[in-house]
Amino acid sequence: MPTPTFFHSFARDIANGTIDLDTHAFKAVLSLTAPTVGTNEVLADLTQIANGNGYTTGGVALASVTYAETGAGTGIWQWTCADFSWTASPADMAPFRYVSIYCDTPTSPADPLVAVLDYGSSLTVPNGSTFTVDVGASGVLRAQGTP
Repeated sequence: MPTPTFFHSFARDIANGTIDLDTHAFKAVLSLTAPTVGTNEVLADLTQIANGNGYTTGGVALASVTYAETGAGTGIWQWTCADFSWTASPADMAPFRYVSIYCDTPTSPADPLVAVLDYGSSLTVPNGSTFTVDVGASGVLRAQGTP
């Protein structure tokens, strides 16, 4: 998984309680257009790839989302989820480069953005193939507090 870049509004949305990493639902969407992390704040600010051929506008739900300390007293907190994917069918999926994660729970503002993964170049998932985001052992977000 590429290193996530967090949208600037994410820190504000965590601090004011708009996003709750423990209890809210999260989704991921695909885009060929680069997001602007400094000014894009909600899903509606992004240009998603075309609906169809294995992609549904609004993206896929993230499963097994957890926010927990990595070990008692470590002060290292990790936000993670299960790997997630899209399968192209009945034809090749539209090209994309960016995978953006957003919080699907809040209604005001609706769908605040969390982070974007940049795959470095345009990707196309051929018909019958699956593109999987491997979240890895470090999760999406890992932070250490002061002991």
